[in-house]
Amino acid sequence: MESKIITEGRNQNTVDIDTLTTIEIIEKINDEDKKVAVAVEREKGNIAKAVDCIVKQLNEGGRLIYIGSGTSGRLGVLDAVECPSTFGIDNGIVQGIISGGKVALSMPFEETEDDEDLAIKDLDNIDLTKKDIIVGISASGNTPYVVKAVEYAKDLGARTISIICNKNGKLQDIADICIAVNVGPEVIMGSTRMKAGTAQKMVLNMLSTASMVKLGKVYSNLMIDVKPINKKLEKRIATIVQIATEVEASIVEEVLKQCNYNGRLAIIMIKKGVNLVEAKKILTSNEGIINQQNILE
Repeated sequence: MESKIITEGRNQNTVDIDTLTTIEIIEKINDEDKKVAVAVEREKGNIAKAVDCIVKQLNEGGRLIYIGSGTSGRLGVLDAVECPSTFGIDNGIVQGIISGGKVALSMPFEETEDDEDLAIKDLDNIDLTKKDIIVGISASGNTPYVVKAVEYAKDLGARTISIICNKNGKLQDIADICIAVNVGPEVIMGSTRMKAGTAQKMVLNMLSTASMVKLGKVYSNLMIDVKPINKKLEKRIATIVQIATEVEASIVEEVLKQCNYNGRLAIIMIKKGVNLVEAKKILTSNEGIINQQNILE
């Protein structure tokens, strides 16, 4: 029985990888990676459902919480950390939790994967409520820390999503929405930092980016809520507004000074030809969202 499980878990395309030239090894890995995007595509329906659920909870004052162990946890933390600088959201609205905390970000701390009590403690430490939505990330779908976190969140009344790479994982039957990306056996048996990790990163990119688009953090494909915390970002905002409005840089600079480098207000002021007060009224009437349709109305 044990040999059957091992055989099923081995990638028959790479059993000779230790005898290949360097370029042949790279080609093998690349060939397997090509399969990941196709596997993710098969789950686009569930990913879309997850995005709509995330947007609903965030609109109601909730938070998006990623939780995982090892590679899965690190990927969740990475996506969460990037959201404030990319989309201008407040710190804490998107959070990443990894079993073992900060130590586990830079070194192996795999023993925490089995600690169910730690999962409850970690969620209690952020005061998880039923307004929040939690995304449990686990390649196997069976990691005890993540399974318990999702179960505990459900008990509190929070919405739950799982990202797994195993159709038979426990999280398939626990989470409200399960995104199960079947990437097949890894290049190196059990090394889920590879195809499974790539799939998880792709899904996380979709969840956060699509959610922020739906929340109005993007105009066309431009990041309009970048915060002007330094000179580099002030220039980035100016570039974004100039692209969006197609006016001279001097006009953009003057308008940005008037609205304290608020990208969406600057776009309204220029596109609509109104002052700051009127721009704020327009933004309020559109519930804070501007896009290429309502800005032209």
